[in-house]
Amino acid sequence: MSLTAADWLHKIHELPLSEPVKVMNVCGGHERSITMAGLRAALPKTVELIPGPGCPVCICPEEDVYVAIQLALHEAVIVVAFGDMLRVPVNVGKRDIRSLEHAKAAGADIRPIASPLEALQIAEQNPQRQVVFFAAGFETTTAPVAALLMQGIPDNLSLLLSGRLTWPAVAMLLETGQARFNALIAPGHVATVMGAQEWQFVVDQYQMPTAIAGFTPVSLLAALYSCLRQGLEHKPFLDNCYPQVVTEHGNLTAQQYLQQTMTVQDAPWRGIGNIAQSGFSLRNSEHDARVRFPDYAEPARKRAGEMPAGCDCARVVLGAIYPNQCRLYGSACTPRHPIGPCMVSDEGACRIWWSSGVRTFEPSSAA
Repeated sequence: MSLTAADWLHKIHELPLSEPVKVMNVCGGHERSITMAGLRAALPKTVELIPGPGCPVCICPEEDVYVAIQLALHEAVIVVAFGDMLRVPVNVGKRDIRSLEHAKAAGADIRPIASPLEALQIAEQNPQRQVVFFAAGFETTTAPVAALLMQGIPDNLSLLLSGRLTWPAVAMLLETGQARFNALIAPGHVATVMGAQEWQFVVDQYQMPTAIAGFTPVSLLAALYSCLRQGLEHKPFLDNCYPQVVTEHGNLTAQQYLQQTMTVQDAPWRGIGNIAQSGFSLRNSEHDARVRFPDYAEPARKRAGEMPAGCDCARVVLGAIYPNQCRLYGSACTPRHPIGPCMVSDEGACRIWWSSGVRTFEPSSAA
């Protein structure tokens, strides 16, 4: 008989946890499931779950969003992007257009989409118009973009690619000693594409308990139990607690498409800086919007392109503080009026916490 969430909670409470254990859950989808199910309140006081860098909207470089806005405003193009990207603010004056949503309200032709196929359909339906697909996301959304390129796209469709890999951010935290966690729940959807083995380095190089989880309370609690037990027994290993869809080597076809259409390079993460070998770029410049259109990536954007003044989104993304420890949380920054990107996306920890009813600011001892 399969164990229920209540069964896993009981098993977790039975563990002899005398020392605090900090477990990072990398994925924004995991954070949403954990918070909405109230799992933190149900766990032993010694167990701390820390949201990690798994929100692609939150770490998309500000200068990339700026370029998308300028293309939409100054070129005769249709800009399409995943829905959450439309509300991400850039760092400009209060009277300036600060998001794709604002640019749309100002008359630019900007359309939200839910999948790369919609970008293709819009291009095919508008053969006389240039269509720019602002493609931001991690491996799970970049792989379908690669598949789109493999099947061939029309001449009037180009990509403003801002794709990132997840594991290098975790590696960066571990390598630099900035990690506040001593166990890891790895993202299930990313592992579905890239394979469970992609997270083996956490165990091999850092001897850290690691488990891959799905998105139900049952899978998340099973992964948490595995991490806690590994730590108690001092026998870290990579545990796949999402075997329904995650295999050791992942989706080989998707990986092949990524390799044939894209290269991997050092890339910036908003508020964090460059992370080695963490970004996708197009192999063929034929459909690269950065090549096809004038360069709107002003050099000054790299200086202005951090988080807004007072915004602690980067520290939230890196697990240094909890969302409600951001100085702007719930005051200047709310889902209706987001200042930082973590309050925009359904995968952003600040937005998730606010939506779950956490409305009070809590000063951080790490500030």
